[in-house]
Amino acid sequence: MSSSKKITLVVILVSIYMFSCVSSTEFEVGGEDGWMVPQSKTHGDMFNHWASHNRFKVGDTVRFNYTKDSVLVVSEEEYKKCKATKPQLYSNNEDTVFKLDRPGLFYFISGISGHCEKGQKMIIKVMEIESSPDSPPPSSSSSPSLPTSTQKKSSAFKTSVQCSSSGFLAIAVLVVSIFGLA
Repeated sequence: MSSSKKITLVVILVSIYMFSCVSSTEFEVGGEDGWMVPQSKTHGDMFNHWASHNRFKVGDTVRFNYTKDSVLVVSEEEYKKCKATKPQLYSNNEDTVFKLDRPGLFYFISGISGHCEKGQKMIIKVMEIESSPDSPPPSSSSSPSLPTSTQKKSSAFKTSVQCSSSGFLAIAVLVVSIFGLA
């Protein structure tokens, strides 16, 4: 096989591999402070403020760190009332990870009586279209209205990249057979 065919084959395989990779981000709700009752009325909407400064996409996860509390995924109506009768998720294990598995709105509240009314609630909007690999990472901007400790890590996150090896293998076999290399 000529060297130009080898180079073309390598370029095609690398391109296919890159397109089979999917990145996801894990966000730590509330940064350093985690999932806690806001300390004052002026910080009552701090979780929605935090969420509004991040871009969430399908496949991302949100991590709730807390002590002696809980997190519930609820309907819009339950969110507004700060009362859940049939939560979609209830967790009180002090380290809850929730996967954002569809586009749209997700509603979270604390399950401890009175905490939601004090501002321990949040709406996350998951984007309809997955952003391209060239998109900038989630915003790291902070706001003076957030507590100082939250400003330090208002958008704490880690990104992971997952590549499908089975899809890559199938396409590699196809390319090899097209070039008649087998």
